[in-house]
Amino acid sequence: MKLKIDNEALAQDFFEDAILLGIVAPIKDYQFSWQLNQRLGFNFRLNNDLEIQLQKKQRQYYFSIYEYQVPGVTTIHYLYNNQYDGEYLLPEFKHLDFLWVIKGYGTPVDDQLVIIPSIRSLTAVQLVTEMTNEKIKNKQHLIL
Repeated sequence: MKLKIDNEALAQDFFEDAILLGIVAPIKDYQFSWQLNQRLGFNFRLNNDLEIQLQKKQRQYYFSIYEYQVPGVTTIHYLYNNQYDGEYLLPEFKHLDFLWVIKGYGTPVDDQLVIIPSIRSLTAVQLVTEMTNEKIKNKQHLIL
């Protein structure tokens, strides 16, 4: 008997309670996370255990993920680097530099009303857009 992983069910479960933002900010990931930490009071840290490795064209590509667990609640913020050495984590969104996923039970929609303008206030940020997971072709690349 073969067991098959249902990627669609995994994706649906992962995105069920998530807010997804796409960000255009043409700076290094560590600079962007530092700005978020300094200006918005977050505590993003690089999580090497979550790093995503993809193999394309006989090469390995590594996409870093920064993580911030909000103290006292179940909300977790993930900041994905969408680019590495000319390749993209989500090729259908080549114009985006970062993907920000906010997960947690009871993640209030009000959070995005505060977070989006705060992100836009950073000098390096050119665009912040709310995304729906239905538009993402490679959802499995985001599932942790």
